[in-house]
Amino acid sequence: KYTLDQYVEDDYMVVYFHYGLKSLNKPFLKWLQTAYQEFDRKYVSKRLVLPCLVYNVFLTISFSFPRYKKNLKALYVVHPTNFIKILWNIFKPLLSHKFGKKIIYFSYLSDLGVWEVLPQFSLHDENLQRKQKGKLPPVVKIPLPRPPLPTQQFGVSLQYIKDKNKGELIPPVMKETVSYLKSKGLQVEGLCRRPASIQAIKDVQKLYNQGKSVNFDDYHDIHIPAVMLKTFLRELPQPLLTFDCYDHIVGITSVESCLRVTRRKQIIQGLPEHNYVVLKYLICFLHMVSQESIYNRMTTSSLACGFGLNLIWPLKGTTSLNALVPVNLFTELLIDFYMNIFNSRTVPDE
Repeated sequence: KYTLDQYVEDDYMVVYFHYGLKSLNKPFLKWLQTAYQEFDRKYVSKRLVLPCLVYNVFLTISFSFPRYKKNLKALYVVHPTNFIKILWNIFKPLLSHKFGKKIIYFSYLSDLGVWEVLPQFSLHDENLQRKQKGKLPPVVKIPLPRPPLPTQQFGVSLQYIKDKNKGELIPPVMKETVSYLKSKGLQVEGLCRRPASIQAIKDVQKLYNQGKSVNFDDYHDIHIPAVMLKTFLRELPQPLLTFDCYDHIVGITSVESCLRVTRRKQIIQGLPEHNYVVLKYLICFLHMVSQESIYNRMTTSSLACGFGLNLIWPLKGTTSLNALVPVNLFTELLIDFYMNIFNSRTVPDE
């Protein structure tokens, strides 16, 4: 309940992997009933409990309690069986039409986009695809890409933003979010870790892309600018640390501990000037956040977990589980040794 309560007040999604649920590892009905009774009765909608108990306790929680159901944006069921689909058709009259639309089936991991992240399901996935071999895949129409707006901030390169903003090296989104957080958020607990309303993020993103001003005070949520900062980095066409650095960063754990800071410094010094300046600006801010960790509880390790995957990713595919540790470690030492790593290179107009 403690874990769920951290997420359900904001928009969230549930991904349910059905493969692997067998009689040997399925929770007993008595245990599920005991778990069900742990929740406050005011949250309970009993008519939804029975179909949910057939799956497992987490689905029981997600569907049976209005408090948890309100902000649930989608339930992705991966590797569904015919039994699941028939079961939901039987109990459909008990579910609201609006809630029923949130249930989305994915037959394969590739449809979900997590093939490399979840290797434990890949064998089952391959067996399913082998059975389907010979059948023509459905035709998917891909819309033509639209040219970016002159005021576009998200999903365009640093160079594009610089050219459209009179040569300013630091993108407006970064400058405004960092400035706001430095003045009002450094001592807020969970800064750069807590989620924010998806709708609010979309609204702010739209304002920036239209070249309109954003007043974060209007949203009454200090976590919105922090999420916007991570969203901006994640939507860059090329990661801030560049594709060329990916293999060097992933291989950092093979370097002796005493030489890692020096190696990181070499990698950073090799970045293009624009990337270097923007990265330095960001890491300076994260270093300031870490200095207030006694109040905000955001250590360099926590910040690295939140920003690492938004700074670097491979050119093809997704970041593998094996790459998470070196990526986070690299980011953590950038923050810890900010002064040492960024003190020996000066860029014109910085």
